[in-house]
Amino acid sequence: MQKIITCLTCSLTEGKMVTDLESGEIVCSNCGTIATDIVEDNGREWRSFGDGENNRSRTGLPFSLAVHDMNLSTIIGKTNRDSSGRMIDTNMQARMNRLRTWDARTQLSDSSLRNFKTAFMLLDKLKDKLGLPYSVIEKTAYIYRKVQEKGLVKGRSIYAVLVACLYIVCREMGISRTINEISLASDIRKKAITKSYREIVVNLERNMPQVDYSQCIEKIGSRIDSSEKAIRHATDLMKKVIECGFSAGKGPMGLAGAVLYISLQKDGMIVRQADMAKAAGVTEVTIRNVSKDLKKRLHLIS
Repeated sequence: MQKIITCLTCSLTEGKMVTDLESGEIVCSNCGTIATDIVEDNGREWRSFGDGENNRSRTGLPFSLAVHDMNLSTIIGKTNRDSSGRMIDTNMQARMNRLRTWDARTQLSDSSLRNFKTAFMLLDKLKDKLGLPYSVIEKTAYIYRKVQEKGLVKGRSIYAVLVACLYIVCREMGISRTINEISLASDIRKKAITKSYREIVVNLERNMPQVDYSQCIEKIGSRIDSSEKAIRHATDLMKKVIECGFSAGKGPMGLAGAVLYISLQKDGMIVRQADMAKAAGVTEVTIRNVSKDLKKRLHLIS
């Protein structure tokens, strides 16, 4: 359990504390009192091997679950110099090259490491394509490692299982990425992702949070350049839709697009169903049918 740090002078909690990683102190932002001078340093581990202060080299790669060996393995360096910095002779260079070759081969001798390397290469590509933060990537790698330990990857596509883990993390952390967007970015069929998703949720016993429909409305509204006022009206309308139980069994983006479409019509704004469907990533038929059913439901409860 994380320790709550409180300022003794003004009794402010940790939310108002400022951490200085350089000095290793936690300071109150209100009165300037140092709450504690012992803090874990999560900065980089620099080590200077030269005479100059700017000549810095890493002591090692940072620990990461999104790497097949978690950056904990060692390799034989590529520089043909000894510990004193002098060049080694030709015979020793040939021997070292041979040792480097066998060292690289033994790094992936385990099948699980090869599995992780294949999966995390795709994860690194999806990080750039979808613009995901580092925390999402690390948590996705953690869940995938749990899935591998359970043996759920056996007989399934590695990529499909990884993408399903990524979708689970996006749902849990409130990242607005739909399964269609992830499927398009990864070039994996939606059917394969959903099948792996159900297996992981059941076997790992994860409680998935409900989709935040307000985020879906904001996402669609930004794509069609809708005003902030229209988005607020659509969000209020969505709350009524959820209360009446109409959202059950409906796709989040399709329902959000239909609600925003109706809200814009009530405000006297004209928007094409084709533009709304494109922004929501669904078909025009979905927007039309959901809007028609939603108007009937709202007419009955109003």
